[in-house]
Amino acid sequence: MLIPSIDLMGGRIVQLVQGEKLKLAFDDFEYWIERFSSYPMVQLIDLDAAMRQGDNAALIEKIASRLPCQVGGGIATIERARQVLASGARRVIFGSALFRSADGAGVVDIPLAGGIQEEIGAERFVASIDTKRGQVAVKGWREQAGLTPQDAIAALNPFCGAFLYTHVDTEGTMQGFPLEVARSLRSLTDRQLIVAGGIREQREIDALHQMNVDAVAGMAIYTGALAT
Repeated sequence: MLIPSIDLMGGRIVQLVQGEKLKLAFDDFEYWIERFSSYPMVQLIDLDAAMRQGDNAALIEKIASRLPCQVGGGIATIERARQVLASGARRVIFGSALFRSADGAGVVDIPLAGGIQEEIGAERFVASIDTKRGQVAVKGWREQAGLTPQDAIAALNPFCGAFLYTHVDTEGTMQGFPLEVARSLRSLTDRQLIVAGGIREQREIDALHQMNVDAVAGMAIYTGALAT
């Protein structure tokens, strides 16, 4: 399954390279809402909230009320997750909030994960695991959590209904997603596995589908390299 991505920053739809360099920006929301209206799921991310630089809450509510969305970006509490679901989102993506430091080492916040599962249900809980150079990255991909994706999946598998894995090293580059990474991650969990980062063509999506892995694409869609 292909899941189109809508990333919001400064009141616009944007595409960044490796989470840092602005490459594309659009403000024609109606066009993209209509374009993505036939998809069973759209990914909607508030980059400003993820980077602790404000938020795009009004736009999140507008888009989530019209498209079937999984929404993420700066969601740190169960209360905020409830608000997002009430605005029309189908699922909520938790990322940085799931990871913390303890005694100088990175750990998964199991009480929070358990609370999310209990309060909103595993089927509406997507655990986001973003990696840079093989380590989980948090807070807008600016810090390392001190964990490997394998550590994170093992700890979170009992609580969530899906994993979203972003390979930050190739995010926005259209250089292709490393299929061997998807194959390795697929062996670690029976949950839905969604991957993102560099996807550029239908052949990749087909190869991922053969592994029972779903794909998020942004840059390839917005540049027209990938037909939708």
